[in-house]
Amino acid sequence: MAAVCEERRVRANDREYNEKFQYASNCIMTSKYNIVTFLPVNLFEQFQEVANTYFLFLLILQVISFLHIKHSSTIFLFLSNDNQVNNRQSQVLIRGSLQNEKWMNVRVGDIIKLENNQFVAADLLLLSSSEPHGLCYIETAELDGSTNMKVRQSVSVTSELGDQNNLASFDGEVVCEPPNNKLDRFCGTLYWRDKKYTLTNQNMLLRGCVLRNTEACYGLVIFAGPDTKLMQNSGRTKFKRTSIDRLMNTLVLWIFGFLVCMGVILAVGNAVWEREVGSLFQSYLPWDPPVDNFLFSAFLSFWSYVIILNTVVPISLYVSVEVIRLGHSYFINWDQQMFCSQCNTAAEARTTTLNEELGQVEYIFSDKTGTLTQNIMSFNKCSINGQTYGEATDPLGEQPKRLDFIPFNPLADPDFCFYDDKLLESVKVGDSHTHEFFRLLSLCHTVMSEEKSEGELLYKAQSPDEGALVTAARNFGFVFRSRTPGTITTTEMGRTVTYSLLAILDFNNIRKRMSVIVRNPEGRIRLYCKGADTVLLDRLHPCNQELMAITSDHLNEYAADGLRTLALAYRDLSEDEWESWSESHRFADKATDCREDRLAAAYEQIEQDMMLLGATAIEDKLQEGVPETIAVLSLANIKIWVLTGDKQETAVNIGYSCKMLTDDMTEVFIISGHTVQSVRQELRSCSPPLPPSPPLPRPPSNFMENISGEFALVINGHSLAHALEADMETEFVSTACACKAVICCRVTPLQKAQVVELIKKHKKAVTLAIGDGANDVSMIKSAHIGVGISGQEGIQAVLASDYSFSQFRFLQRLLLVHGRWSYLRMCRFLCYFFYKNFAFTMVHFWFGFFCGFSAQTVYDQYFITLYNIVYTSLPVLAMGIFDQDVPDQRSLEYPKLYEPGQLNLLFNKREFFICIAQGIYTSVVLFFVPYAILSDATQSTGVPLADYQTFAVTTATALVIVVSVQIALDTGFWTIINHVFVWGSLGTYFTIMFALHSQTLFRIFPNQFHFVGSAQSTLLQPVVWLTIALATAICIVPVLAFRFLKLDLKPQLADTVRYTQLVRQKRRKPVGRSVGGPWRGVGSVSEGRLGARGGSRRSGYAFAHQEGFGELITSGKNMRLSSLALATFASRHSSSWIDTLRRKNKSVHTPPSTSGDYKPMKCIILCLLICFFQHLHALITSSIQQKFSGLKIT
Repeated sequence: MAAVCEERRVRANDREYNEKFQYASNCIMTSKYNIVTFLPVNLFEQFQEVANTYFLFLLILQVISFLHIKHSSTIFLFLSNDNQVNNRQSQVLIRGSLQNEKWMNVRVGDIIKLENNQFVAADLLLLSSSEPHGLCYIETAELDGSTNMKVRQSVSVTSELGDQNNLASFDGEVVCEPPNNKLDRFCGTLYWRDKKYTLTNQNMLLRGCVLRNTEACYGLVIFAGPDTKLMQNSGRTKFKRTSIDRLMNTLVLWIFGFLVCMGVILAVGNAVWEREVGSLFQSYLPWDPPVDNFLFSAFLSFWSYVIILNTVVPISLYVSVEVIRLGHSYFINWDQQMFCSQCNTAAEARTTTLNEELGQVEYIFSDKTGTLTQNIMSFNKCSINGQTYGEATDPLGEQPKRLDFIPFNPLADPDFCFYDDKLLESVKVGDSHTHEFFRLLSLCHTVMSEEKSEGELLYKAQSPDEGALVTAARNFGFVFRSRTPGTITTTEMGRTVTYSLLAILDFNNIRKRMSVIVRNPEGRIRLYCKGADTVLLDRLHPCNQELMAITSDHLNEYAADGLRTLALAYRDLSEDEWESWSESHRFADKATDCREDRLAAAYEQIEQDMMLLGATAIEDKLQEGVPETIAVLSLANIKIWVLTGDKQETAVNIGYSCKMLTDDMTEVFIISGHTVQSVRQELRSCSPPLPPSPPLPRPPSNFMENISGEFALVINGHSLAHALEADMETEFVSTACACKAVICCRVTPLQKAQVVELIKKHKKAVTLAIGDGANDVSMIKSAHIGVGISGQEGIQAVLASDYSFSQFRFLQRLLLVHGRWSYLRMCRFLCYFFYKNFAFTMVHFWFGFFCGFSAQTVYDQYFITLYNIVYTSLPVLAMGIFDQDVPDQRSLEYPKLYEPGQLNLLFNKREFFICIAQGIYTSVVLFFVPYAILSDATQSTGVPLADYQTFAVTTATALVIVVSVQIALDTGFWTIINHVFVWGSLGTYFTIMFALHSQTLFRIFPNQFHFVGSAQSTLLQPVVWLTIALATAICIVPVLAFRFLKLDLKPQLADTVRYTQLVRQKRRKPVGRSVGGPWRGVGSVSEGRLGARGGSRRSGYAFAHQEGFGELITSGKNMRLSSLALATFASRHSSSWIDTLRRKNKSVHTPPSTSGDYKPMKCIILCLLICFFQHLHALITSSIQQKFSGLKIT
């Protein structure tokens, strides 16, 4: 069994042999629970919240103390997609016949039949196919996010086993690598009939793929269930918790400790009082059984006070938190500005527990394909013989019209878009260079063509670049029609031409080019080549120097525009040259050792002394608003990393298109080492120089600004595998986080998740992952917040996400508006909630010193019950749901408003202690002011007011009024609901209090209502209202003074923005849109393009191609491949709001002109407020009075 860990052995059609290895079944489980584990696991997760343990403890105490039994039952229902997947049907070859089996019952070693458009049930070795040469075509969107169709081929020896009987007798044995998560690699050997055959990834069909354009195929199960590469890349489902939740756990522990301390103090006081004073009353007021001494009395007093004082953290707090989060989730769902009319898809908050965490994100990890891009590519510009085409005309002049190709070419693609008529005229007049240019594009590719009807062509391209180039050639009169293993048929300017295909020099990432050698009908042999300018220009004939210089300038311009470029060249070959090279190529192709190196050398030999034709520029379109969104999020101090499975050139070009990368950067570091030592050396050599340590500690954001913005890092997947190792991860994180932009290329789904986990581990920052394909699921699950794009790659990412929408640009609004508001509202809610409950509860503590520590409550028992449920619950809920400091437009216009959430400034341990300090201060005022005044006060009739009921009603009324005024001050955005809830709750208090103290209820329940008539008699006394007013003033005036001074002396950015908005409203000036403004729609920027970059020259080469397809074509193995489209979108430039942010504080205090046509009521309110603050300011300090003396009210 030791060998099982190193290799896997699978024998076809032999379950007994395979079962002795105890391989995993094909049953999967992706949900967190099942029927058995739901209750214990869910309870374990719920009690990760310390508050739940705290409430359980208090509940037990109250059950024991009051002999109440509370019964509640909850029905938990959960659904999982696992059963649906596990119960899918698959055709399994058992004892010579096909039988339907559930996926969960498929075993390693079974032979499965797949039909067109079916999902692959397990990781299969392709045995045979209905297509020629054992080929089949698959779509891997669920694996790697790519919508291109890919080709797979069976081993030649099994490709003829298409008959059921032949497959039933197949008993080959496969020895291969153990289960792993590498999607692009498979290493194994097939042993059959005393021969062995090498197996590669080209022979494998992986679970999650879909069979396309293939009638049927058969495969041998190699990996099943959790051993499949799809499941190996699936991250574990985690219970996500916000930083505020984690902080609340700590605070609840502290509060519980504080509660115990108060209980101990009061219990000690009870013991001392009972011993020194209470013993004097024993003769007529004995202890209740079973109390028989002062120590036992103190013990009971301790637990009684724990129960009385437990309202410092009432259970209504957590109920209110969930209600607020639910409201925030509905706001996201209802946001019309996050609704995509094209897709008819609205934003969806799939969880209600992470809303405030959206306001604290520091790192965003984004997929590229389908997330940043639209999957659309277009032929945009070209350079032919030194002449550039496709340039935009003068912006002030008349805009060009889209060319109509149909009259010129009936076979043209009607969807093709091009505007420069000079290129079409050049084709029509028969320019030889232009014709040769498009002839190259129509011949040098691996595209397959399907002609469903006469003239109706459908191209299946393995790469989106090739599809765009071949389509361009088609529209300009050079139409690729069909191919055979040895020929390519085209229609050139209406004339059908068939070329003999002599060789395809295949593409790979090292060569960065591909070539074809063809013989035209006249017998002339020519090599056509296209590839990266960095490699192709070095292989030109020396006579091309002048043309190469001009073309290089054009390439620089195209690259500066963010376009994907290729250079084109050709070479004429004589028969002798062809025969000589063909022999060497044939020898290299049949070599058993170092075959790739020998082929590369042969290709290098023939691809020399070529003649330059020109260059192409393809626009890789981004989604709408991607550059703007990235720019605004960067200004909000959010770092964006792109994690993509695409190759380096493609990802880098997208980086330039979306303005993550610019030529203004000091350097773009490339990490591409293949060994641990080389990766470490590259990391150390490219580490950005850190600034000298400041003498005083500075906020992390300021420190990062010193070293960010100048560098970018691009790292390949094989290098990332080494960088993620334990001894190098710290060095990688420090280097990457010092860069403004990070792009990880050729990464596996699991590597995406590992990068996210690495940042979570080392930076302790809130992370967000966004993607649209199944290959992004593990990343989405690993991040604190997962966002799914409902695009063209299935719904796996959406199902695994916490939030979903259809466009990347909506992320800006999700974070800067909804996230920031949710964080702000939750922080204000928590601060106020702790304040009001400490103000309410601590009065009992002070009262204990005046009631013999007898655990007597201050308030009526019904007031205690209704305080958190009725009197104060709705106002704080309204504030927590509707409050906002600035409007949504200003949140987008000033991204720096987002930083307080990242730095956790609005609710932390310091803010918590300030809140409870204010609550304790309020409780002191509410207890001692009425106590001091009422102790000597009398009614008009001479009856003293110093009784328990009067004191309780006065204190309770003062408390409700004070907390109502306080929430009115805390509320920054008033709605009709806020007014109804705040003032309605105050009215409800008086209504309920008079009802509970009425004679009617007392007559019905004489033992339940002990405060009969107290409200009426107490609130009729003027001294009581004066007491309430004095207590309210003492509680509120210091708060007003502090906030006014803080606003005057040290305003926050939100205060500045509000003031700016007030000035704008008063001056009635139109507000210009800035870079951070809301998305203006396609029309406003569709003609825009990135300006030309200065600095070093950058190759715009990008070619999303894979090697191996040329060999398949020349061997006669037809290919059907679909194209994937991408494109770049131009960006707006504006930084007008930055100047506003840099204004000095003193400019904020300059009073605006009041000549605006304000409404009368607004003027009156504004004047009254200014007068009030003027007088209050003058009383506090004369210096501030002088500073403010210039303000005049008109």
